[in-house]
Amino acid sequence: MNQLRRTKIVVTLGPSLDNPDMLERVILAGAVVFRANFSHGEINVHEKRIKMVRDIAARHHITVALLVDLQGPKIRIGRFKNKKILLKEGQPFTLDTAMDENEGDEHSVSLGYKSLPQDVRINDTLLLDDGRLVFTVTRVEPTKIHCLVVVGGELSNNKGINRLGGGLSAAALTEKDHEHIKDAVRFEADYIAVSFPRHADDIKEARVLVKAAGGNAGIIAKIERSEAIDNLEGIIQASDAIMIARGDLGVEIGDAELPAAQKKIIIVSRIYNKPVITATQMLESMILNTIPTRAEVSDIANAVLDGTDAVMLSGETAVGLYPDKAVAAMDRICLSAEKHSHIKANNHSNGQQLKYVDEAIAGATMFTANHLDIKAIIALTESGTTPLLMSRINSNIPIYGLSRYDTTLRRMTLYRDVYPIPFDATHIDRRVLNQSAISALSERDILRKGDLVIITKGDLIGVHGRTNSMKIVTVGD
Repeated sequence: MNQLRRTKIVVTLGPSLDNPDMLERVILAGAVVFRANFSHGEINVHEKRIKMVRDIAARHHITVALLVDLQGPKIRIGRFKNKKILLKEGQPFTLDTAMDENEGDEHSVSLGYKSLPQDVRINDTLLLDDGRLVFTVTRVEPTKIHCLVVVGGELSNNKGINRLGGGLSAAALTEKDHEHIKDAVRFEADYIAVSFPRHADDIKEARVLVKAAGGNAGIIAKIERSEAIDNLEGIIQASDAIMIARGDLGVEIGDAELPAAQKKIIIVSRIYNKPVITATQMLESMILNTIPTRAEVSDIANAVLDGTDAVMLSGETAVGLYPDKAVAAMDRICLSAEKHSHIKANNHSNGQQLKYVDEAIAGATMFTANHLDIKAIIALTESGTTPLLMSRINSNIPIYGLSRYDTTLRRMTLYRDVYPIPFDATHIDRRVLNQSAISALSERDILRKGDLVIITKGDLIGVHGRTNSMKIVTVGD
């Protein structure tokens, strides 16, 4: 039996995965969550890619999840007459909301976000193209922002703008996002990621929109604004999962502040029992190269050691030359880091009053598993909540989430240490239920005779939120 990887891999769909053979290799290499980035591409293209992922995964009996990533209020410049320009240090340059979007030149360029002149002040620092170019604001007019180039370089069409320190008033959910939420629900997305949320209300609004569209997808908050750091606990509590979107976040708070912020987000997410994805530039060099840099290896390993649930690939699989090699590299780095894992970020209920029975069962299960020679934990679950609670407590013991619901199985693909297995307990005699659950794992060559396992379930099979028992069982008895 191959070594199980505890940390999950999220990959981004794109032209590089449009080849079915390449996509199949990526799935077989261990990717379990597939991200459709709605910032790029047409909806019909996303739909075709999603179908291909599901068809190939089903052929191999692999459970995969779909994550739809909303564009959000990405503030971008317009386009240049000659596609790009070269800006030099000390050069004046103007951002103009009233300018034709295709008429940019060496002196000025259009700006799609009309409220930016009202959001900035003299001496503010604006960062373009993920911070590669830096402007200082020298004068502001109703439709124009006059700047001085502090760090120059090549500037091309449609690059993004951030204000150092945040503070832009753009709403997290645009009208375009409202429509894309309906598309995500139609595609039966398992997770929908909200870009640039500032506070918990942005997440609550997205949840209302998802339910109004007839969906029940988990809401992921992308932490990429400085205001999100200020409101971190509220955002995390309102969300179903968190993504550390290190690109824009690093630009807004400053690159030197990013590592500590990443660690804090992971710790707080685990405290509130929320899965967390670490994203952006994890294997950036592998867009063009077959092996990662040593710095990238350390970056991934440190995220794993800190307790992240998942690590994400963006351009590496969307437009990179070697998507399968990038996933394989991430797989081996995670496996190696997990052998040395000493994370201390356990469930926040340790030492505190518990609110729910399933929390108590999860805590007792993990304590027992960590102090006995337990080979596996089998959690019969309707919603996936008990396996999620178990996964917040550090252990090297695999947690198998057995459920009759495809939606629950797909949700669990994101949880660290949790492995979903289809299993319908509602049609099995309770007297043989434990043995049937063990058989489901033994048939997959997961368990051997004599192995010690823990089984958790509820007295009322088929009812949500009723896990109230754990039992230690020897395989074959």
